Order: sequence, then C-alpha cells, then structure tokens
Amino acid sequence: MALSFALTEEQEELRALVRRFAIEQVADRAEEFNAAGEVPLDLIAQLGEMGLFGIGLPEEHGGTGGDLLTLCLAIEELGRVDQSLGVTLDVAVGLGAMPVARFGTEEQKARLLPALTRGEALAGFGLTEPGGGSDTAALATTARRDGDGWVLNGAKQFITNAGTPISTFVTIAARTDDGITNFVVEHGTPGFTVGNGYRKVGWHASDTRDLYFDDCRVPAENQLGEPGRGLANFLAMLDEGRIAIAALATGLIQGCVDECVRYAGEREAFGRPIGENQAIAFKVADMEVAAELSRLAYYRAAWLQGQGEPFKQAAATAKLYATEQAVAVARDACQVFGGYGFTTEYLVGRFYQDAKILEVGEGTSEVQRMLIARSLGLPR
Repeated sequence: MALSFALTEEQEELRALVRRFAIEQVADRAEEFNAAGEVPLDLIAQLGEMGLFGIGLPEEHGGTGGDLLTLCLAIEELGRVDQSLGVTLDVAVGLGAMPVARFGTEEQKARLLPALTRGEALAGFGLTEPGGGSDTAALATTARRDGDGWVLNGAKQFITNAGTPISTFVTIAARTDDGITNFVVEHGTPGFTVGNGYRKVGWHASDTRDLYFDDCRVPAENQLGEPGRGLANFLAMLDEGRIAIAALATGLIQGCVDECVRYAGEREAFGRPIGENQAIAFKVADMEVAAELSRLAYYRAAWLQGQGEPFKQAAATAKLYATEQAVAVARDACQVFGGYGFTTEYLVGRFYQDAKILEVGEGTSEVQRMLIARSLGLPR
C-alpha cells in the first residue's frame, strides 16, 4: 500500500478556505474574546456555515463528508491564529458528535446530529472525573436501572463545550451492572447541573466545566451503544482525538514560526534586524523543523486511521511529539519577542499560555509514553 502525503484537491481547497477565514475573521479578534473569556458564538456559526462541524459525520444527518485528516487540516489552520477556537472545533466534532455518529441508534443520530453539524449546537464528552484523571477505569459515576430509565449519580471534570449558550447535551461514561456504559444527558434534565467553569492558564475562550449528576434520570433510549462497552468506545474516541490534538499543537508551532519570521525581520537592535543574528535565526529554524515533523507525524497517524490500519502507537507518537514541541517552541518564541512576548497582545504570549494544556488533554505525555512502551511489547 503506497504511502502518500499529497492532499486531495478538496482538502487543499478546504485548508485554503480555513486559512483565509482564520486570517480575515479570527486573527484580529482573538485577543478580545480570549481576554473576555467568551466563546465567540458568531464565529462558531460561521464555521458551521462553512461545513466544518460536519466533517467526518454522516451526510444523511447533515454531515459534509471527509475524513479525520480533513478535520485535522481545519483544526491546524484555526490553531495557527487561535487555539481556543481550534479546540472548540476539535471537541465539537471528535468528542461531541462522533460518539453519537459511531455508537448511536438511528433515532439518536436523527435527533441529535443535525444541529451539531450546522454549528447551531455543541455537545460535551464526559469521561474525566475529579478522582480519576488518567485512571479512566476507576470512574465512580454510576447509572442504576430504574423502571423505564436510568438514574445517574456522580461528577465529571474538565469537560469542554458543555456550558455554552448553545450546548445541548453531553455523552458520559457511567458504571452499571454490565460494566461501563455510555449515556446521552440532555441539558435541562432534572438532576443534571453544569458548573461555573475554571480560571484557566490558557484556552480562555474555550468552555470548560464540571458536571454534576444528582439522581439524574434519563430515559432508556438515551443509553448510547452496547451496555458494558462504554469505556472501550470512549477510549477509541480518544485515540482519534490524540491525532487532532497533535494537529492543534502543530498549528501553534506553525503560528509561532509565522510570528517570529515576521518579527525578526522587522525588529531592529544594534542597527540591524534581529533575524540577522544566528542566535535568533537558528532558534526560528528549529521551530520550523518542529512544525514539519509534527505535521508529518499527525498526517501519518491520520492516514493509518483512514486506511483502517492500526494507529494507536502512531497517534500517541504524534500527540507526544507535537505537544511537547509546542511547549518548547512557544517558550522560544516568547524569547525572540523579548518583553513583548510576555504580553497577550502578541500572539506568541497567548500561545505560551495555551501550550501547556496540550501535554495534558486527551491523555498526558506520561500516558502517551506508556501506550508507546506497551506497543513495543514492554511488560505492563
């Protein structure tokens, strides 16, 4: 099977479209909505009109076709100018809508997906818990069968897209008599409460919440997928999500390159542009190497996934490398900008705030190393 990283004509057109939108519509406003800590719903609506929230989702329910690589291209281009908007798209499709598309009944798909694919609604993915973190198998949220429904009790933590004005439901994992099972919990369900959010270091314009379930009753038809398959199903979503986070990290790295090339050519010190100094030029060159290798890593992982080949190790590798490079590159970019890099008025300052969470979300760097070690056959 030939391996090619040549994008299709449709993918190139989409990448160019998203790049133009990011530059013309997002870049000049990013500091404003990040400073306000608000999800830019008007931009979400425009992304919906462009069809981005339907990438990879079934066309009969409003999806626009495409594959994981196509989605990652869009995430990377948004991430080059704003990480919050990039992760909002990532989670909306890969974790919000995709579990319903993959494991839902036809009734669930017809009822829940169309508004998501149009960008008119957002959905959250509730796996992480206050006492669990990386130990996903230790989740404590429970679901008890009661007559014609289920009663949920427990809490989730660090859930994206769950508390915006257009958030409509979350999918969660809960422990049942059969093991771990997934459920759809719609906003407004009695006993379901969305927390007030966090004071975060970065991703300021991305919605992040706690979720609480206190004798929350959902109907039987809100069970998502087979009983007892909930953890396996959700972890499969995370494998794909790691590729998307690698794309988001690549966008951050490339954005740092863009900004540093421009700044190093304009900023003068001691009578000449700072880019003439090898200390600066070599630093920026290393950033470009990180961008290229991170992109190749996530392209390969997405290609394997699209071919139906095993991709868990490739996804972990891409996620680990790209996110750790993003942290290092953001730090170096701030160094290139000097004092200006320590302000959020400059994109590299915001990137420095946003970079760290990339090493944590969708599985920490330590989890990625554990997955890679296991794939090599090392003892557990």
